[in-house]
Amino acid sequence: MPRPVTLFTGQWADLPLAELAPMAASWGYDGLELACWGDHFDVDRALSEDGYCKGQQDLLAQHGLACWAISNHLVGQCVSDPIDERHKAIIPERLWRDGDPDGINRRCAQEMIDTARAARGFGVDVVNGFTGSPIWHKLYFFPPTGEAEIERGYRDFAERWTPILDAFAEMDVKFALEVHPTEIAYDIVTFERAIKSVAEHPAFCANFDPSHLIWQGVDPMKFIDRFADRIAHVHVKDAATNLDGESSILGSHLGFGDHRRGWDFRSPGRGDVDFEGIVRALNRAGYAGPLSVEWEDSAMSREHGAVEACAFVHSIDFDPADGAFDAAFDSSASGDEQ
Repeated sequence: MPRPVTLFTGQWADLPLAELAPMAASWGYDGLELACWGDHFDVDRALSEDGYCKGQQDLLAQHGLACWAISNHLVGQCVSDPIDERHKAIIPERLWRDGDPDGINRRCAQEMIDTARAARGFGVDVVNGFTGSPIWHKLYFFPPTGEAEIERGYRDFAERWTPILDAFAEMDVKFALEVHPTEIAYDIVTFERAIKSVAEHPAFCANFDPSHLIWQGVDPMKFIDRFADRIAHVHVKDAATNLDGESSILGSHLGFGDHRRGWDFRSPGRGDVDFEGIVRALNRAGYAGPLSVEWEDSAMSREHGAVEACAFVHSIDFDPADGAFDAAFDSSASGDEQ
């Protein structure tokens, strides 16, 4: 059967879940990928309040929606990042407290462990998110950056995340890193290195999102083929490049939505991503989970985009073949002997 089509609620966290759920159902979605911010999924309440998880489940079920994954990108970002004032805007005050970077790193690490527990209590086995990175800011190797310094960054990541991954494994929950600029892994090479740094931990997986690969020049299908056994969840998001001789692939310190940028996100089907090729690669990988629309297009109404994206994803998905198309002509298959 075709994969369920879900909507990631991170870009809709300004709306109460009770308002968003009927909207998503009316647009044709099969479920929601709940963000752990806004009022969509509260990790603390899930662990401390009897009936909270069932209440969220009942709210979704009331509108014929299901949930296959929750996402805690914002807290995960603060586990391995060097903390600065920007992070204050993305985590709750109870995690920020006095702003001490080491304390924030530790509290956010514990929150990710708690997220695995909350996911299990909610009945889902995938948590999507970010890891942060101690070395992203050293991407361009100047001032001169030696291999030993990069290796220390991967060791630091492993030291912070291995206990978290161990907790995920105990809960039988996968952590699915959205391979993404600013994270410890942002392309094929770095994801491979990140996997090795955590000793190929079975709980460390990928939330595949082609939009973050395509503008870097990375082939999304090659990513799926390389990491077929690590694809735990899939985001459907598009991006397009606009390198006109003035714009830069680095973004030029221009905000998303600025038409002068060298690349930007697009509503699915309106950018450079080959989604048919991705479906074929996912079929090769045996991925049967949801296709979750992460809708971001600064030049389009998000309601229009959500409706359009849902129809688009339903239209491109298809089941893998159960045999060669010309198998009916195979004499051995028909029992004929020559």
